Amino acid sequence: MPGGEIPILIPAYKPGEHLAGLVADLLRLGAGPIIVVDDGSGSDFDLRFRTIAALPGVSVIHNAVNLGKGAALKMGMNYALVQFPKCTGVVTADADGQHHPDDIIRVSGVLRKNSRALIMGVRTFDRTVPWKSRIGNNFTRALMRLIVGQKVSDTQTGLRGIPSALIPHLLRVTSSGYEFELDMLMACKHQGCPVVQVPIRTIYVDDNRGSHFHPIFDSMRIYFLLLRFSALSLATAILDNVIFAVTYSVTGSIGESQITGRFVAMMFNYLGARHAVFHSQQRHAIVFPKYASLVIANGILSYVIIQFLHFRIGFSTISSKLVAEGLLFIANFAIQRDFVFTRREAAKPVTDSEGYYTD
Repeated sequence: MPGGEIPILIPAYKPGEHLAGLVADLLRLGAGPIIVVDDGSGSDFDLRFRTIAALPGVSVIHNAVNLGKGAALKMGMNYALVQFPKCTGVVTADADGQHHPDDIIRVSGVLRKNSRALIMGVRTFDRTVPWKSRIGNNFTRALMRLIVGQKVSDTQTGLRGIPSALIPHLLRVTSSGYEFELDMLMACKHQGCPVVQVPIRTIYVDDNRGSHFHPIFDSMRIYFLLLRFSALSLATAILDNVIFAVTYSVTGSIGESQITGRFVAMMFNYLGARHAVFHSQQRHAIVFPKYASLVIANGILSYVIIQFLHFRIGFSTISSKLVAEGLLFIANFAIQRDFVFTRREAAKPVTDSEGYYTD
């Protein structure tokens, strides 16, 4: 809804003085409603939040304890939908001074023009950026491209315009820390929500000391989140091969063993992929036929490869099975990712660089 409000959502944990200045600047620029989430900062910060709450058009909501950035974002998005049910979406920004007020307003304007897209305010990572913020960014981008099929130049940016249609799906995501922002990209991908990338200034105050991102532990959580995609496929492959080996030892039939192993693995993988990996909300009647067709086609191709390796090349049956499944692993995942559990094909990311530099 192009004419709806676009609240600015700022999660804050033990914020510095930058937060009050950011809120005041946004108000001067005519920003819509501003929602600040105090994520359990403690009584030492009560005065700072009361001062911000006294400003017109600003709402401050509180968590009793620190629950994590993801939990604070979800709390703020839920509040936005309740208080502003006709809003176009929300724009999220960090409280540590990294986002220039003009860029926040720009992302809000792009969201208004692209009300069904996720707007990403992307930074440039060069050697002038503190190592704490550079570490892992390129690796994370590569993993996102490989595993999720989403080419985003700044996967961890906190400046985002989130369309209202995507928010209900995000509220059901279980992650609560920094990894929630990657989960957002995954949910966006599998809900068919296009991505628009808007270049923004790269600002770090006091060498980014105000950031609560831990480069080791939080990166481990993010990478573990990404690797769960591969973990399910690996568990499925193990289950498939174990069932295949047991059945083959009893029947001596490659075909019967293949069908039995694939059926058990199919049900396990389908439920895991639908609920734990792709967070699909589509009806089984829509998703399962596509998934079953993929499994059948994959089973036939795998059977052909096993027969060829076993009878023509001389591999053992189990070795042939492992080689066949390994060859098909990436293709199977990509098809599930892009065609089975995706609501519709997402548009390619768009960069608003021209508008950014000429506006």
